[in-house]
Amino acid sequence: MSTLSLFYRVLKRDPVLIVCGIVLLLIVLISFAGLPYTGYSYDQISDASLQPPSRAHWFGTDANGRDLLTRTLFGAQISLIIAAVGAVVSLTVGVTYGMISGYAGGRIDNIMMRIVEIIYSLPTLVLVIVLVTTLDEPVAALLRNLGLTQLSPRLVLIILFLGLTEWLTMARIIRGQVLVLKQQTFVQASLALGQSHLRILWQHLLPNLLGIIVVYLTLTIPAIMLDESFMSFLGVGLQPPLASWGTLISEAALLINPIRLYWWMLLFPGGLMIATLLALNFLGDGLRDALDPRIKK
Repeated sequence: MSTLSLFYRVLKRDPVLIVCGIVLLLIVLISFAGLPYTGYSYDQISDASLQPPSRAHWFGTDANGRDLLTRTLFGAQISLIIAAVGAVVSLTVGVTYGMISGYAGGRIDNIMMRIVEIIYSLPTLVLVIVLVTTLDEPVAALLRNLGLTQLSPRLVLIILFLGLTEWLTMARIIRGQVLVLKQQTFVQASLALGQSHLRILWQHLLPNLLGIIVVYLTLTIPAIMLDESFMSFLGVGLQPPLASWGTLISEAALLINPIRLYWWMLLFPGGLMIATLLALNFLGDGLRDALDPRIKK
């Protein structure tokens, strides 16, 4: 039975996963398709600062009078792009590294895994913060020279470095799976037939790893999203007027005081972020259950 069939059976047994999938799809569609219809620009400043939700501003306004609905949808786009592209970077590095390590075995495998353990021992998020702040200006100059002034250098750096810090678990999981798969008859037969190692990795091992790759992809996306939000909360993430869910929550936290609570500043971006993270984690759990051999097929 295929992985897709198994996942379909898990979905039928757990309607919560269907709801999570619909919620995630709606958030993505509204974030990317709904922004042009809000009637405002994400960086449009006005005198109507810190206004509660109304007919003119459904999510209220922020401290600079910008429409919070527009900012929230724009922030959703940025957060989802950072998480998705960063996860692809992590996936590419982790799968490649893990497959080579597990397939090579012996001394090469031992050395590659020791490198992973060394990196694991480092405070990777702190390193990301240092690298992003240090390389911000050089990358900005490079983008200007290349004529890519529309790209935010900090956005590029955050995507790259967060993706390059989340690959370690993927590499270890893939390496373990490859160690098992390469002992299987179909791999031994391919070697006996004289097939190249690259062909065996690409045509025989990788297709058998797709299930576990998809599982950890759905778990890596929320991890990167949380890391970016934490960086934005510390003030080392995206710079205004750009926004992500993390920067919006950070702006709301700065306005918390005992005199007045601007609840809409925290509720809407925070609620959408929580809904997205929950949906992704439930889907990841569902995929993991679909691949669990203990589940009755």
